[in-house]
Amino acid sequence: MSWPVNGTLMIEPTESEDKEELDRFCDALINIRQEISEIEHGRMDPRTNPLKMAPHTMEAVIASEWNRPYTREQAAFPVVRKQT
Repeated sequence: MSWPVNGTLMIEPTESEDKEELDRFCDALINIRQEISEIEHGRMDPRTNPLKMAPHTMEAVIASEWNRPYTREQAAFPVVRKQT
């Protein structure tokens, strides 16, 4: 990744990355934008949301107590992959 122009991000994957891995990366970026939109529209708290509270360690996800305003599933599996 590089920032060749102010306010932009350029992503240049290596030739060894396969299409499936690139698709997963794109899905993650799209999901992050959707979470930001949820915050912008007041549907998610700007201080306690999956993006702000990341990373979600395995220990936190499987602990007996969960005190976050989103589900463990949202924390552990933020991107739902389509079955192909």
